[in-house]
Amino acid sequence: MANYVLGINSYLHDSSAALMKDGKVVFATEEERLSRLKKDARFPVLSIRAALEHAGIGVRDLDAVAFGWNKAAVTPLHTLTASVTGKLPRSRSYIGHSLMTIGRELRSGNGERNLKRAFGTEAARRVFHIDHHASHAWSTYGLCGWDEALVVVMDGRGATQATTLYHARGEELKPIRVLKYPNSLGSFYEAFTDILGFERQNDEWKVMGLAAYGTPDRDLSEAIQVTDDGYQVNTRLLMGTTWGDLTEMRKQYGPRRNPEVLITDADRNLAASAQQALEKAVFALVKWGVKETGCRKLCLAGGVAMNSKANGRLLASGLVDDVFVQPAATDDGVAIGAAIAAHGRIGKAIPRYRLDEVYFGPEFSDDEIGETLQTYKLPFVRSTDVERVTADLLAKGKIVGWFQGRMEFGPRALGNRSILADPRRAEMKDRVNECVKFREGWRPFAPSCTIEAAPDYFEGCREAPFMILTYDVLPDAGEKIPAVTHDDNTARVQTVDRNVNPRYWRLINEFGAITGTPVIMNTSFNLRGEPIVCSPKDAIRTFYSSGLDYLVLGEFIVAKQQMWE
Repeated sequence: MANYVLGINSYLHDSSAALMKDGKVVFATEEERLSRLKKDARFPVLSIRAALEHAGIGVRDLDAVAFGWNKAAVTPLHTLTASVTGKLPRSRSYIGHSLMTIGRELRSGNGERNLKRAFGTEAARRVFHIDHHASHAWSTYGLCGWDEALVVVMDGRGATQATTLYHARGEELKPIRVLKYPNSLGSFYEAFTDILGFERQNDEWKVMGLAAYGTPDRDLSEAIQVTDDGYQVNTRLLMGTTWGDLTEMRKQYGPRRNPEVLITDADRNLAASAQQALEKAVFALVKWGVKETGCRKLCLAGGVAMNSKANGRLLASGLVDDVFVQPAATDDGVAIGAAIAAHGRIGKAIPRYRLDEVYFGPEFSDDEIGETLQTYKLPFVRSTDVERVTADLLAKGKIVGWFQGRMEFGPRALGNRSILADPRRAEMKDRVNECVKFREGWRPFAPSCTIEAAPDYFEGCREAPFMILTYDVLPDAGEKIPAVTHDDNTARVQTVDRNVNPRYWRLINEFGAITGTPVIMNTSFNLRGEPIVCSPKDAIRTFYSSGLDYLVLGEFIVAKQQMWE
């Protein structure tokens, strides 16, 4: 009889559910993809229902349900106590937020009640609450395929933790260092996200992208000190980062940029300075961890691990021999980590294997796609060779919405829910940003390339399936693919294996046969402020709401203009 374990993340942000069968992930999705509410933090009823339907099981078939938060460790009590005792400023906003968050996090302990309410009492027969950082750690170590690793979890905060280092061996995960909230790298980066006029806990990656255009000329030592064993954040200066009181930070580093005002060189340089400070802190943590454990294989998770620039520089630094980053490194991936950990609680071997793909979401057959197109009375053609046809369209300068197979889990579009364009055309960056995504023109795009071609374009790149590491673009290669080469001559690469995603590999290969460049510009199939599309209906709406030229859903091709112009 098959063994099923369900992992859940909810009430914080990025609510999600993941289902494991016999120790392997078989389904995982974020609630926002199904509810169409960006950053949906509600109990993931839709995701759980979709997981059960995918597996063809009911709640009685679940051997365990695991939440990626330990309800016994209520973070705000820690922060409230720190404020009251004088370790942090006694600000009304700080204390008020702590009290508010106590209620929210206590609600997270009501997962069982919500589970029962939505799915019946049988769903909550065996429920476990796994420490948040441990869930992050298992989500990366359990999927790295190694028998031993240094594991570093960095985020805004877990329970009382902000950063936790583990020495992982076999089925043992041993904490070796804990930096407690509010001594938080995530909060540090959040503060500069706010000052630069972006949305905290959402737009941190914009700071990373903007940093490539600037020079790190600001001294941030007042905000963060890098030490031999890690870092120390000035918590008094950063107090209130999460909830809006950044008075002291703004006095030190300037007022918040009006989001409607054009970005200046000073803004670019501040972003570069924040990125540099973050990287130095991460390097110090890893260096200490390697010295302490003797382990040169590194696993990363937590929101800070989404900083692909820092990840890439770690890999190239020589501090470690290899880096594995769980591709859903933010809280959505906690659902997987909690499910992995729960196996040990029910007497099963803790799953450990090498993750090679994240196509874990819903899938729609060609029959279902065809019915949707007919429902909306849309003109289309059906092709048995959509890869060649699409490659030809891209080579002619068309922008294509590409909808195939199962939806990706995590924040990156990896060739199943993607917007595609020709990377050889420098103007494509501006066209897609302005006419399709409706966002800032400086925002970068990523290249997808066949795994065979990666060493010809990106320095040291052999395998990078999750678009979570940056690599230097080789000399002269940047001239061939200007639309995906960032200003600092790096690229956030996705390598595509024909055995993992055959249709996407064939598309890139066909494009290479036509153009001589087996690289495609790839960005997520969504509009600004919206979740990545999930269903054919979502894709159609986004297609007609944007400057996309063509929409390819399965074997169907939809055009706004004459198909073969």
